[in-house]
Amino acid sequence: MSATHATPCNGAQSLIATLLALGVDTVFGYPGGAVLPLYDALHGEPRLRHVLVRHEQAAVHAAEGYARSTGRLGVVFVTSGPGMSNTTTGLLDALCDSVPVLCVSGQVATSAIGTDAFQECDALGISGPVTKWNAQVRAADDVAAVVAEACARAMGGRPGPVLVDLPKDVQLAPLLRPQAALPMHGAIAEEPPAGDSIDAALALLRQARHPVFYGGGGLINAGPAACELFTQLVRRSGAPCTLTLLGLGAFPASDPQFLGMLGMHGTLEANLAMHHADLVVCVGARFDDRVTGRLDGFCPGAKVIHLDIDSRSIHKVVRADVALRGDCLPSLRALLAGRVAAPDLGPWWARIERWRAQHSLSFEDERDRILPQALMSRLQAALAGRDAIVSTDVGQHQMWAAQHLRFERPQRWLTSGGAGTMGYGLPAAIGAQIAHPDKLVVCVSGDASVLMNIQELSTAVQHRTPVKLVLSNNGYMGMVRQWQELIHGGRYSHSYTEALPDFVALARAFGWQAQRVSERGQLDAALRTCLQAEGPYFLDVAVAAQENCFPMIPAGASHAEVWLGKGRVYRELQA
Repeated sequence: MSATHATPCNGAQSLIATLLALGVDTVFGYPGGAVLPLYDALHGEPRLRHVLVRHEQAAVHAAEGYARSTGRLGVVFVTSGPGMSNTTTGLLDALCDSVPVLCVSGQVATSAIGTDAFQECDALGISGPVTKWNAQVRAADDVAAVVAEACARAMGGRPGPVLVDLPKDVQLAPLLRPQAALPMHGAIAEEPPAGDSIDAALALLRQARHPVFYGGGGLINAGPAACELFTQLVRRSGAPCTLTLLGLGAFPASDPQFLGMLGMHGTLEANLAMHHADLVVCVGARFDDRVTGRLDGFCPGAKVIHLDIDSRSIHKVVRADVALRGDCLPSLRALLAGRVAAPDLGPWWARIERWRAQHSLSFEDERDRILPQALMSRLQAALAGRDAIVSTDVGQHQMWAAQHLRFERPQRWLTSGGAGTMGYGLPAAIGAQIAHPDKLVVCVSGDASVLMNIQELSTAVQHRTPVKLVLSNNGYMGMVRQWQELIHGGRYSHSYTEALPDFVALARAFGWQAQRVSERGQLDAALRTCLQAEGPYFLDVAVAAQENCFPMIPAGASHAEVWLGKGRVYRELQA
């Protein structure tokens, strides 16, 4: 802190000192009356960077981008009332996707709580359903301990968001006793998994003839070391590997054992391999409904080994034959220490190669218009070898990006999974760029999604973050329109966006460089210009308006029924 705040004197200064002691270096936020003492304590503090956003929801998404791209805690400051309530969508997103975020909300003075004071709200009641843990501090001397516990809870076990509500008078109140050393909430010591469980898992691996490894976002949260052990285990086993939307990057996309993403818009080979598997090794995934499809048709002949840090996720959706609870690192190490390869997976791989030969992600490129698949394919070509971080918003563009972009390492892919939050992509990209100022950070968005938090274009300029935004612009809420076409008889109820802005003019008004491209022959050059630009760049790409995203497993179907295109259904009977 500054010289005047070298020793904390009040609650607000204690909070700043605690965050610094815990290694926090960046805060995303928006000031207001009930949090002004905290912002006053922040004034002139060179060790804590504050990123001023334009909306509190965006503050949480930016903190998520920071956290997911680094493995560190994301921190948010907001004021009371609408400041706090505006964070709930971001907190929900972080809870669904297990992202560690600390939200510090200002509150009216303790004497005014319960009186319907100006900008008072029940922060604990509102945030309870969308956080792992929350607390309100009632004494300045308790600030350090509560904040330290909040950070430990956010990072510990299955990560997630927490909220600390700090009344204004507590921020201003003097400390009555010297600040004690912070309680040490270090990493929980790894407990080795039970030997009988490891032996049972190894026995299943050795017996399997159709095994599949299935990795999720928990692998990313466990860190690069866990992803490396997972990669070693998959390679040693000789088995195929698939990843969830949130798990992309946990296993190298270029590896021949990688089948691509599974689930509703996953590859044919990934989904059919899961359907015909006799063993599924699930690491850090929760059998989400977008992955399983119809549960009574999901992996009907498979045994299940489930590794997860959250014991509540085991047996919650799919019954596990072997459960390995806790951090996946010791379990992966123990499995690697045993013999994991089955005698002969040749026939299994031959079958998978026949599914691969269907080329379920292929498309017929066109010369007179830009298909969204072509946009993602050419973006991948432009990003190849650049180790970029990519965020997305939610919708068709998100699924096409997940299908066509290739990630070799974890923490390069930032997207909203469980909550499906439109408006996530731009602030998440800004947060990642703040954390990695020298990296190429790209946001892939859609015209409906980007409007949700378009004001954050200003944040990028103020904080000199050279984010590149590639807009897949089809004039529709694309995924909504697709479902209305395929499932609701073509009744397009309010899914077309009229009066879209001139995105190029709008972006330039915010201080971005920008251009629009609508001709297929100009796409590669436009992408190069965008990615090589010095500062933030907005590329508005006019894509085919009514293209649908395939493959697709319709809601209520099983993995054995995959739509490869309109009128093209691949039905695979149980072998």
